[in-house]
Amino acid sequence: MASSQEEVTLLGVIGSPFACRVKIALKLKGVEYKYVEENLANKSDLLLKSNPVHKKVPVFIHNEKPIAESLVIVEYIDETWKNNPILPSDPYQRALARFWSKFIDDKIVGAAWNAVFTVDEKEREKNVVETYEALQFLENEIKDKKFFGGEEVGLVDIAGVYIAFWVPLIQEIAGLELLSSEKFPKLYKWSQEFVNHPIVKEDYEQVSLKIAAVTLACHETDLALL
Repeated sequence: MASSQEEVTLLGVIGSPFACRVKIALKLKGVEYKYVEENLANKSDLLLKSNPVHKKVPVFIHNEKPIAESLVIVEYIDETWKNNPILPSDPYQRALARFWSKFIDDKIVGAAWNAVFTVDEKEREKNVVETYEALQFLENEIKDKKFFGGEEVGLVDIAGVYIAFWVPLIQEIAGLELLSSEKFPKLYKWSQEFVNHPIVKEDYEQVSLKIAAVTLACHETDLALL
């Protein structure tokens, strides 16, 4: 737990999978923190001061020291609060966890988003194929484990928030089937275990409500154009 002398603040946006990563890490560690909801259309002075390079959330501020980039923040949290370790103790397993976490950001986040929201049909189809290929690698990696690290939530699971939270929701918007029990049974089973984990469930429900509101707004806009 954070001591009463420590100041822990998280700047984020409800629905952001990257802010959710940090929230889950803090909950796993039992760290109390102040959450500040940002308006990305009117970014606060604190956000601009704390992350002048990217001007994005999440930003984690510990005793007035700001840190940006979700996976960097998660590793910092793991190194600062030693209970309930997020990364493996074995150097090789730790390296693998970092590899697959980066793989998710490099190969899945952008491709899955573009598979749904890119206007050009050929480019969209290309991103669908790339998403399938990347998800297959994770299907092979998870094998029959409950979580990527074994029995407990670890770094790769936290990085996979985007897959477990956002992919099932955004694929509904486009009528795609990127992640399903038929295509990727092991990865799908992992996603269900993850979103129903007591530490994760509350954030998942918040994201679901946010996406549902966005989807409803999109449908209402489409109907208005008919």
